[in-house]
Amino acid sequence: MKRNQPHKYLLRAVALAIGLLLASPVWAGLKEGLAAYERNDYATALANFRPLAIKGIAEAQFNLGEMYYKGHGVKKNKSEAAKWYRKAADQGLAVAQKTLGDAYAFGQGVTQDSNEGVKWYRKAAEQGFVDAQLAMGNSYSAGIGVEKNYAEAAKWYRKAAEQGDTLASKYLGDMYAKGQGVERDNAEAERWYRRAFSAKP
Repeated sequence: MKRNQPHKYLLRAVALAIGLLLASPVWAGLKEGLAAYERNDYATALANFRPLAIKGIAEAQFNLGEMYYKGHGVKKNKSEAAKWYRKAADQGLAVAQKTLGDAYAFGQGVTQDSNEGVKWYRKAAEQGFVDAQLAMGNSYSAGIGVEKNYAEAAKWYRKAAEQGDTLASKYLGDMYAKGQGVERDNAEAERWYRRAFSAKP
């Protein structure tokens, strides 16, 4: 399964936190770990993330999960990855919730369970995490993990599209073109298609 690079979402969050907590050794460790990860120095990244993850720092738990998922600096172990994703997700970290949802949706490191996947997608989507909003739209559109409901699909696609997600814009355009979950409206379909296809790659 092709996945996003979720740790990149954390770079902005960590940078903001560092700006607020300049002297915090926790955020200093996260910053050093992320910088090491970006330059493929996985040993240094692991040395920074693991102690913080054990202490319960959600961002470090998530990044440690990523390292196990990808086999970066550790032996690839998707079950171990899912364990750390869950620890971070239980603390409310949206990117971890979305990633744990993926794990359940595709049976990676956990027993495949579409209902459980949607549960975690919803938690992240309700925090405004755009990838999770798109996943919710897909789930309702296909009836995977939830009962098929085009109106709900359109609602979640709209939320993601309004944040600039090009796929969500395209899918919302499709729904207006077909009258699925919304009243058929070719002008509105064209508007969302234009947003989808005029976006820079």
